[in-house]
Amino acid sequence: MSLRRRILAAFARRPALGAWGLLLPGGAWLLVFFALPMMLMLGVSLMPRGTYGGVEPGFTLEHYRRFLDPVYLQVLWRTVLWAAITTAICLLVGYPLAWAIAASRKHRAFLLFLVVLPFWTSFLVRTFAMIFLLRDTGLINSVLLGLGMIEEPVALLYTPFAVLTGLVYGFLPLMVLPIYASLEKLDPAMLEAAEMLGARPVARFVRVALPLSLPGVIAGMILVFVPSMGSFLTADLLGGAKQVMIGNLVQNQFTSARNWPFGAAASFAVMAVVLVAVWLSLRIRDRKSLETGR
Repeated sequence: MSLRRRILAAFARRPALGAWGLLLPGGAWLLVFFALPMMLMLGVSLMPRGTYGGVEPGFTLEHYRRFLDPVYLQVLWRTVLWAAITTAICLLVGYPLAWAIAASRKHRAFLLFLVVLPFWTSFLVRTFAMIFLLRDTGLINSVLLGLGMIEEPVALLYTPFAVLTGLVYGFLPLMVLPIYASLEKLDPAMLEAAEMLGARPVARFVRVALPLSLPGVIAGMILVFVPSMGSFLTADLLGGAKQVMIGNLVQNQFTSARNWPFGAAASFAVMAVVLVAVWLSLRIRDRKSLETGR
């Protein structure tokens, strides 16, 4: 008997073992590169800071208590607010775009290509491109000055507007793709049936299209909100030192401040906020799925 047939026969005799065996590569990867580092981070967050950086043996909750200082809570609140605004803008812009792509049959492949095209370039390069657009001598101010709409350059860079613009630009495709996947499966006959029953366009969207595409909306919101919470490059380059997000705080604690325990504690605080947001989103998705029968 060949080796291939022996392997297939072993899986046939032990189907349960074969199913669990398929989980081993992914489970081992998650264990080594996710679970173990998280456990190490948790241990570091509960240890005293070393005199010259690093950690010392011991146990303390001081770093978590320090994070409750109003200064750091303000940074956390700003991060949550900007991530929520970014998610809302991406939803308002991405849903119509995903609808147009799903409705277009002739140009669907080309439109999807345009959506994923930014992923072909480094996120750092795209962020630097935003700098050339938003700075005082950038394209936007140059056009406005040339048209006579302004007399002097508008301060766009190093503002909350620049940070939000960079976040939306960077994560918009993550909203469009899952919504498109849901809308692409939508049966047009259901919209036609609603129209025949007298439903107006707004009612057809609210009562039929939106509930059926809600899984894609929830997935897109999670895919945008989570990386927006942890983003530090956009705030660092487009916001400067004035617009600090929690990602910048964590980065500074691990690099310049050399306070690893506090950086780890701040990371777990952000993770707690993200987990609560994801849990609420999944609860809403499951409840809507039960109501729509999907």
